[in-house]
Amino acid sequence: MIFDRVKPLDAILAAAQRKSLHRSLGALQLMLFGIGCIIGTGIFVLTAAGAQKAGPGLMLAFVIAGAVCVVAALCYAEIASMIPVAGSAYTYSYATVGELVAWTVGWALILEYAIAASAVSVGWSGYFSGTILNEFLGIELPRWLSAGPLVLGGEAGGLINLPAMVIALLITWLLMIGTSESAKVNAFLVAIKVTALTAFIGLTLTSAYFDPDKFNPFLPAGLFGGFGSGVGAVGAAATIFFAYVGFDAVSTAAEETKNPQRNVPIGLVGSLIFCTVFYILVAAGAIGTIGGQPIMGPGNIPFPAGSEELARQCALPEHVEALVCSNEALAHVLRQIGFSGIGNVLGVAAFLALPSVILVLLFAQTRIFFVMSRDGLLPDGLSKVHPRWKTPYVVTAITGVIVAIGAAFFPVGQLADIANAGTLYAFLMVAVAVMVLRRTAPERKRDFRTPILWVVGPATIFGCAFLFLNLPSAAMLVLPVWSLIGLLVYFGYSRSHSRLGQGIVEVVDDVLGEETAVPIHSDR
Repeated sequence: MIFDRVKPLDAILAAAQRKSLHRSLGALQLMLFGIGCIIGTGIFVLTAAGAQKAGPGLMLAFVIAGAVCVVAALCYAEIASMIPVAGSAYTYSYATVGELVAWTVGWALILEYAIAASAVSVGWSGYFSGTILNEFLGIELPRWLSAGPLVLGGEAGGLINLPAMVIALLITWLLMIGTSESAKVNAFLVAIKVTALTAFIGLTLTSAYFDPDKFNPFLPAGLFGGFGSGVGAVGAAATIFFAYVGFDAVSTAAEETKNPQRNVPIGLVGSLIFCTVFYILVAAGAIGTIGGQPIMGPGNIPFPAGSEELARQCALPEHVEALVCSNEALAHVLRQIGFSGIGNVLGVAAFLALPSVILVLLFAQTRIFFVMSRDGLLPDGLSKVHPRWKTPYVVTAITGVIVAIGAAFFPVGQLADIANAGTLYAFLMVAVAVMVLRRTAPERKRDFRTPILWVVGPATIFGCAFLFLNLPSAAMLVLPVWSLIGLLVYFGYSRSHSRLGQGIVEVVDDVLGEETAVPIHSDR
């Protein structure tokens, strides 16, 4: 039967002990990992794309996305503290609804993290080219080296985004060296980022340029632009939702966490609450000072973010200074209101801090690969752990190259929408998994229990499905197409190589030089 393989929880927990990654992360480091991923992607990178979809309604979009994230985070907190192993939604699905569905979730997570990392790499490139090279050094990169081709939504004369490609490869190298070292660098960068954004909030909300009239019309594209349109406040919420994958990344790090039953819930909920407040305040400051109205196309509908049409409009003199056209939105805002020096400092902060976002996303993506390989669903070579660095170096290198290629040729708006397809599906399945486990394993210890689960769980499922249907039609199609490719891989390779399907739960880490099979007595 196709749906016959459900991995026993005892086997999953035993596998984590037999072939485990080094436990080195505490609650504070986990929270910083979440903040490092959340703050940066949505604010430094997606502010312009979100404003193009919703105008000042971007603030409401953050509230909508945050509300869905709150209920999803509560589900994650229970199941992550109950199953503290790498793999996130993939592992949770394996223990509840079976191998096939778990495979589709893991396959979707691979898409989610890789595309998101590419998107942030493109965002970093904007600050590097605009602030570091142009403002400080007076150097302007040739267009063919600093942007993707126009046909893909880049810029006229663009060919390859070289800075975006280079930063993705550098972060890959850092992750290969080791998780503990990466966490220390991330903590420093998060401090820089939070300080810069706090200064931005103070300067913009108290500025003489701040005018409440700039929030009118508040919803130029409406609250709900229609399923598949990708515009309006709900459409913007669907786009910026991938900025919240920071709390999912915290969950994927559970296997490398000290005292995960206590620290994982703290990292999840703490990073989400902290970052949502920052989202709303920074958006208010940006829009209230220079405005954030979208550039309208035919039928008074905003041009799609990351599209060739919008790129052409942004090249026109009347739009070149618009918030929705900026590649370094927050530094651009401060320059427009007379704080050029501080704007440049903020640009430097983004230049220094955005790599922490790429780091967390690549960290999470490689750990998904690692645990799927450990289960036999992907080749064993991908789960090799370096004897000195103690990291899955093979899959980290492969992932980094793929992310670098995506960053080199595609704009941030398109990448963000595509990443959300996998994100929302994975979050939905976590809600399913935690509800199933309440029925199938009620006796299991849960240091954190989701309150009123039979309200929170369905709310998560509905919220994720609703936002998915508000992505642009092209982005919605990515998930079924990607899933179809994944099913071909599963039935062509993974199902026959599955350790669970062969009656084997796990093997001892290759680093130990041993291989011990753990038999199981039933396939469900």
